[in-house]
Amino acid sequence: MEIEITLPLILFFMISYLCICRAENCEGTQVSHTIVVGHSANAEFRKVQAAIDSIPENNSQWVKIHISAGTYMEKVQIPYEKPCIFLEGEGKDVTIITYDDHQQTDTSATFSSSPDNVVATGITFKNTYNVAAMLRFQSRKMGGDDIAPALAARVYGDKSAFYECGFIGFQDTLWDVKGRHYFKNCYLEGAVDFIFGNGQSYYENCRINATASGFITAQGRQSEKEESGFVFRDGSVFGNGESLLGRAYGPYSRVIFYGTNLGSVVAPKGWDAWHYANREDYIYYAEFGCGGAGANTSNRVPWMSKLDHSELKQFSKSEFINQDAWLQKLPLKY
Repeated sequence: MEIEITLPLILFFMISYLCICRAENCEGTQVSHTIVVGHSANAEFRKVQAAIDSIPENNSQWVKIHISAGTYMEKVQIPYEKPCIFLEGEGKDVTIITYDDHQQTDTSATFSSSPDNVVATGITFKNTYNVAAMLRFQSRKMGGDDIAPALAARVYGDKSAFYECGFIGFQDTLWDVKGRHYFKNCYLEGAVDFIFGNGQSYYENCRINATASGFITAQGRQSEKEESGFVFRDGSVFGNGESLLGRAYGPYSRVIFYGTNLGSVVAPKGWDAWHYANREDYIYYAEFGCGGAGANTSNRVPWMSKLDHSELKQFSKSEFINQDAWLQKLPLKY
């Protein structure tokens, strides 16, 4: 995984730093109105992006976009100036947003969310570019040289939540860029660094499918002072081949698996320092209370962190991402 520092990416972060116009919080937990997207004659829009475009900038009330069952072949972007959007599908197996862009990490995502206060439920976000290459890779007919970064989703904004959603790709499936994010009962599929970024994120009861040998996470924490990291609570890891739970995408990379069922797909070594060999003391990788065929830690890297009950509290949902109870202010409850 290589992030190309392109002009659009530089401009995005400049705007993110300078802009102060977005809503800190949305007004209440009730939806102000609902927009319907679908393929039927009764739908207001046929494209998800068209529905998003219809919402005024700097909106401060929750707007629901109900996406009827169907496959929507389009790239969807929620711009920075449009917070308080609630995307509601009819189930991740039947409401699918898919596209096949690739190569540029900062522009290839099928779904991009930039503002704070975004929630989605019952939708699968998919990037199909690597499908043929993945099949060749899995069958060992090729070395996988034609596989390219092809994101299913990238999430920038703070206070973003995804319930019962799917994220399907191969390399760089989910770019969990920054901010506090909550994923519950989600399905995540890929092989190479397919959950990556510098988000401060909590994955609860998610199913992680490593479809070929590779690396599940690549967390990019840059300093000891940063609060970012990935916490995986409960859920399961399964798949094909042999995968590491993570490799360090930043010098202070932080990932915790807690109470997760780790299948035989998890390599005995468990973790990798990647570009930060000989700096492992700064990396925080831990497992606690995990089970399954891949949970034996006797052959893990010797620098893996040890976590006890007293330290677990800082990685609970309430302490790690929900200190201001933003999850209770969302327009849906789980």
